[in-house]
Amino acid sequence: MSEWANFVRPALHDLHAYNPGPSMAELEERYGRAVVRLNRNEDLFPPLAGVREAVEAELSNLWMYPEESYSEFRGDVAEWLGTTAGRIVPAHGTQALIGTLAGLFLDPGDAVVVPLPTYGLYAQVSATRGANVHRVPLRDLRVDLEAVAATATRVHAKVVWICDPNNPTGAITGADEWRAFLDALPDECVVIADEAYGDYVDPAYRLHRERSVEAGRRLVVLHTLSKLFGIAGLRLGYAVADPELARYLDVMQEPFNVNRAALAAGRVCLAHPELIEERRLRVAEARDVLCERLRSAGLDPRPSQANFVLVDTGVDDAALAQAVAEEGLLVRAGGEYGLDGYVRITVGPVPLMERVSEAIDRARSSLLQDGG
Repeated sequence: MSEWANFVRPALHDLHAYNPGPSMAELEERYGRAVVRLNRNEDLFPPLAGVREAVEAELSNLWMYPEESYSEFRGDVAEWLGTTAGRIVPAHGTQALIGTLAGLFLDPGDAVVVPLPTYGLYAQVSATRGANVHRVPLRDLRVDLEAVAATATRVHAKVVWICDPNNPTGAITGADEWRAFLDALPDECVVIADEAYGDYVDPAYRLHRERSVEAGRRLVVLHTLSKLFGIAGLRLGYAVADPELARYLDVMQEPFNVNRAALAAGRVCLAHPELIEERRLRVAEARDVLCERLRSAGLDPRPSQANFVLVDTGVDDAALAQAVAEEGLLVRAGGEYGLDGYVRITVGPVPLMERVSEAIDRARSSLLQDGG
């Protein structure tokens, strides 16, 4: 154990092996070709109209801090959601909010409940606060909300983290089961619902959790502009919370944590709901093409309402991901989530979906011939 291990929380000792992985330049040198990332769930379509221009227009203001209150962006988000600006907390991406919420709510020894598998940052930031993380396995690759609520009651959980649609499965929660879940939780428990992929969901199935926030539920909802809005590189997200809690979050966050270019781009995106809906439909079409091609190749893609598809390949997922990478296509091996045999594929334009499905078919056929 290194000397510095004596100065950090014991819960962090298991995280020392964190590795961000090779850069794109390193990957392209390794494979000798251009590489496409279908393993990060980034938006793979061109930027929305007006975003680039809005960012360029802010370049002359780079010397200036952003407006600390973010009032214009808060107002735009509130109008977008049909709520009030006092419930909106902008941040440097939802990842920053996840860390801030953990710092706001959790003390050493507090109990936290997290589905398994789901986005790994929930457990990571909870552990850094010294909380005890209780993991609840999925049922049929869907978040088992009944079991999550039962576990939260049993361990007297302070916080429950829910990702909906869930990453890495793409499955969504139904309205009835969500209401039953909220009703079943202990009074002292706060739910943090991460809707990073919520903008991809068919409007007929959107839950509009901001209404539950307005009704006084102990709930915080997270949104990002990294996914459907396509500005992951600018880092912009926001929370929807009770106004009193929103003020605490503002105090907890570092000042000026959202940059001017991100705010300008975000306001352009929110001003054009028709472009967002058009993008959602393009993603849904490409997702359908990907699933159809995968099924034609004899694979079993899971139903998804996100910009990614989880598919059971029936072979060694790490070996398949490596074989596909040799063709310049990066997909996520399911073994990283404890889902052996699965891979997760980010949805992009239709020609790219045809290319990746063909590459996966080739790699899988080769592995089956080799007995892998």
